[in-house]
Amino acid sequence: MSFIKDFKSFAMKGNVMDLAVAVIIGVAFGAIVSSLVTDIITPLILSPVLDRLGLKDIAELKWGAVTYGKFLAAVINFLAIALVIFIMVRAISKLQKKEEAAAPAGPSSTDQLLMEIRDELKKK
Repeated sequence: MSFIKDFKSFAMKGNVMDLAVAVIIGVAFGAIVSSLVTDIITPLILSPVLDRLGLKDIAELKWGAVTYGKFLAAVINFLAIALVIFIMVRAISKLQKKEEAAAPAGPSSTDQLLMEIRDELKKK
C-alpha cells in the first residue's frame, strides 16, 4: 500500500476519530472553564484581596520581583477543570454501575446445556 492509503486507513479508524473529537471538545471545555475562572470565580474570591492590595487584576500580584498572579490563575483554572472532570467521571461511573446491576444475568452456556440435558432425561 502507498503511504497515503496507509495514512487514510489509520486516520479513519474509530479510535483516532474518537480521540480527535475528545481533543476538540476538551479544548472548548477548557476555554469555558478558563472563562469561568477568569471572569467569575477569580473576581468573586479574590476581589477583596486585590482591593486591599490596591490591584486591579490578578496578573499584577507580585512577591518581591516575582509576578505570580498569572500562575495563581492557572492553578485555580486547573483545579476547576480537574474538579468538573472528576464529578463527570464519577457520575458516569455511577450510571454504568446502575446499568450493570439492572441487567439480569442469564444462565451460562454450560448451565443452559445442563438444563437441556436435565429436561431430556426427565422426558425419558
